[in-house]
Amino acid sequence: MKKAPLVIIPLVLFSLLVVFLFKGLFSDPRALDSQVKGKPLPAFSLPDLMQPEITYEPADLKGEVTILNVWGVWCVTCAVEMPYLTHLKQEENVHIVGLYFDQDLDPDFGTKTLTRVQQEVTDMLSRYGNPYAFNIFDVYRDTSLDLGVTGAPEHFVIDANGIIRMHHIGDINERVWSSKIGPLYRALVAEAKQNKEGGE
Repeated sequence: MKKAPLVIIPLVLFSLLVVFLFKGLFSDPRALDSQVKGKPLPAFSLPDLMQPEITYEPADLKGEVTILNVWGVWCVTCAVEMPYLTHLKQEENVHIVGLYFDQDLDPDFGTKTLTRVQQEVTDMLSRYGNPYAFNIFDVYRDTSLDLGVTGAPEHFVIDANGIIRMHHIGDINERVWSSKIGPLYRALVAEAKQNKEGGE
C-alpha cells in the first residue's frame, strides 16, 4: 500500500509535463499577453533618426492614434511589410511612427556612423516605400527593452491619450490588418474624433 504514492507521483508529473507541452504546441507566440498593454508609453527622450537635433518624448505621440513600428534595415520581414505599411499610410491615412534601432551600431565604440545608418535607412525606404511620419532613433535600445520588444518587426497601437492598446509581434499584412489591427485602429480613431467633438 505504501508503494502506490511513489508510483503516482511520477505519473502526475509526467501528465503535467504533457499538458504543458501540448498547450505550447498549439499556442500562437504572437498572441502572448504584453506587459505594457493598457499602460502609457514608457518615458523616453530620443532623437529623430534623420534630424538628431529634434527630440521626441511620449507626449509627442499624444493627440493622434499611432502605430509605433519597431524596425531596422537588418530585418528582412520589415522590408517585406514596408510596401503594405506604405499603402496603409497613403490609402487609409494610418499614422505610423518608426522606432528604429540598429544591431550593428555600438554608441560607445562607434562601429557604425550615424551618417551610414541614415544612408542605409534612406536606401531601404526608397526601395520599399516610406510609411513613417517620422523615425525615433532608439540609440541604446532602452525604449525597445522597456516595451518588451524581442525582435522586429513589432507594433504597438497607441490611442490618442498615449495608452498602448495592442502589442503585435510580427509583420502587418492584409490579413493581419483586416482581422486584428485595422478594426481596433479605426475604433480608436472614431473614439478620438468623438471625444474631440464632445470637448469643443
